[in-house]
Amino acid sequence: MYKLLSHNDLDGVGCGILAKLAFGEQVKVRYNSISSLNREIEYFLENDEPDTFLFITDLTPNEENEKKLNDFYNAKGKLQLIDHHKSALHFNDYDWGYISVENSEGKLTSATSLLYEYLVNNELLKPTAALSEFVELVRQYDTWEWEKNGNKRAHSLNSLFYLIAIEEFEEKMLERLRTSETFNFDEFEKKILLMEEDKIDRYIRRKKKEIVQAKVGEHLAGVVYAETYHSELGNELGKENPHLDYIAIVIMGGKRISLRTIYDHIDVSKIAGQFGGGGHQKASGCNLTEEAYKLFVLDTFHLSPILEDAKRNQYNLKQSSFGSFYKNRNNETFILYSKNGVDWILEKDKVAIEKTFTSFEEGERFLKRNYEAALVRDELFVDYLMSEVKKRENS
Repeated sequence: MYKLLSHNDLDGVGCGILAKLAFGEQVKVRYNSISSLNREIEYFLENDEPDTFLFITDLTPNEENEKKLNDFYNAKGKLQLIDHHKSALHFNDYDWGYISVENSEGKLTSATSLLYEYLVNNELLKPTAALSEFVELVRQYDTWEWEKNGNKRAHSLNSLFYLIAIEEFEEKMLERLRTSETFNFDEFEKKILLMEEDKIDRYIRRKKKEIVQAKVGEHLAGVVYAETYHSELGNELGKENPHLDYIAIVIMGGKRISLRTIYDHIDVSKIAGQFGGGGHQKASGCNLTEEAYKLFVLDTFHLSPILEDAKRNQYNLKQSSFGSFYKNRNNETFILYSKNGVDWILEKDKVAIEKTFTSFEEGERFLKRNYEAALVRDELFVDYLMSEVKKRENS
């Protein structure tokens, strides 16, 4: 007999699907949140048949259970942990641990792709075109590689996962992977996925109006409350607000925080690790501990949302030769411009600050991080120019 304890997201359930394809009725699968895994491990060690082979995928145990599992392995030898998070690399010190963040080709891995490799290499599962494509879609979504590749099918697979119950998703995928030569969505799924795409877009537009920015430790974070679409939301908010180091999505119902960054030089797994969490460099999470609650909720609750840049301007544009006009809640005005096409100058209330910038992006980043200003609408820009002309005429 086999038992699999895995995460309850797409990557974790992908592992469960592979296990059922490989072992059929011989495997029991339990999907867990990060917080519930250790209870499942304790239950297994105390109650399951001693000859059961235990797989743990996409999650890692706490220190206490780490020691218990090592004792179990030394006694029975029937344990395999497979994960792809950088915060879990120390489990490679055990014979029963296999943690790989990147494969031999330099591509980021997922728990599903690693388990697929393990099962195929041990001749426990025969590879097929449909199965390989399914595994790759899961991997690309979980590593967010799908966006770089423009692979919307990976995003659609995750959307479908959240649109239906886990049991139904699992059943659909098992049937499809057993009978189909290639992996495709059926017509009904395509229709509901289009509807879901519109729903996600509306949700993100609403959350863009709610995000606040705050200094948390040494970084400037964007903080927003949201219960769903965390990956999509974190990615879009990061691109919309490139002056922020990372996005912290506070999930009040689940008492967790999801962290996302678009930058290579920011490692949110280290930030999550400060609160007992972990994950990937660009996507991590942690429980809403007392310290995290203070930093991300109590200390930011009073803040006003970030002002949004005007979207449909024809005159007040970024990198304009006339200069770009900004304003903040304190009614302070800012103009960012370049006289020589090389150095960029920022004026605050018509007085140039001492610092100059090598690019428009650098200047705007400084402006938004320090003054929380936004590009104003054309009519305000025109009013400002007209008032300046009148002042000069009257002087």
